[in-house]
Amino acid sequence: MIEKKKIRTAFRPGDISLEARPSSNGVDSDLIELPLMDSATQVSGPGRRPDWLRVKLPYGERYRNLVEIIDSNDLHTVCQSARCPNMGECWTAGTATFMILGNICTRSCGFCAVMTGRPDPGLDYDEPNRVARAAKLMGIQHAVVTSVNRDERKDGGAPIFALTIQRLREEIEGCTIEVLIPDFRGDREALQTVLDERPEILNHNMETVPRLYRTVRPQAEYKRSLEVLRIAKDQGLRTKSGIMVGLGECEEEVMVLMDDFVEIGVDVMTIGQYLQPTRLHLPVHEFIHPDQFNRYKEIGESKGIEHVESGPLVRSSYHAERHL
Repeated sequence: MIEKKKIRTAFRPGDISLEARPSSNGVDSDLIELPLMDSATQVSGPGRRPDWLRVKLPYGERYRNLVEIIDSNDLHTVCQSARCPNMGECWTAGTATFMILGNICTRSCGFCAVMTGRPDPGLDYDEPNRVARAAKLMGIQHAVVTSVNRDERKDGGAPIFALTIQRLREEIEGCTIEVLIPDFRGDREALQTVLDERPEILNHNMETVPRLYRTVRPQAEYKRSLEVLRIAKDQGLRTKSGIMVGLGECEEEVMVLMDDFVEIGVDVMTIGQYLQPTRLHLPVHEFIHPDQFNRYKEIGESKGIEHVESGPLVRSSYHAERHL
């Protein structure tokens, strides 16, 4: 954990100047030096949010119990770190997406509320045990596991993904597992470490259309992310990916991305409205009407994607149990 006093002045993610960081051992000489992001609360955008984006706040004894389980096991959830609008609904229903490898990311994506900076060195090999224990206490039968990016490591933290899958299956009989993985900077060995565990769903989000990558995902590459999904599909895994809309993309660009998904055999696609988490993040370019989300679903499934979960409040793990 980073002490509060060490947090520097935050920057808007898309405007960060990225510089190479010298390596003491030469292994990671292509890493970039990133400033730390704080948790600003002011949000800008194209006006008042429309009614279809209103959500209920988390509440109830069930929700409080889940918070206690997460906190007592020293775990993180992407629900909290990414400020998901569905947290109230999902947590009250007894589902959550575990975020492993800590809560500090080495990337500075322009849309994400997870803190950016340098994680503590090393891996927490007890974390998979705590995830499995918490999932069992929560009564979870379909576990979703994601992570921050750990680009300071050649393995990207893949061993912890593998161990988490193993421990969940050992702890919860019949548990199905979805992993939402990073691109591991294109390292095939790291990716294979996860694929060898055969999760029921292999998810890697594209997040946006190729034209917007430089702004939205400055340390990612569109073709590299597609390759992650292609490799997983070629090995017989059920694959899934998602994007946000409202960042300035056009319908034609979304359809071209769908064609790329069809070409490599992506089984499930999620599409949701981008919501600016803080004033430091990319502004919302447009609030997409629910009718357009319905249209995207129809187009995607007509093109050959088996299931398209599309709606203003859809997030990658929303209704994840239905994507099996």
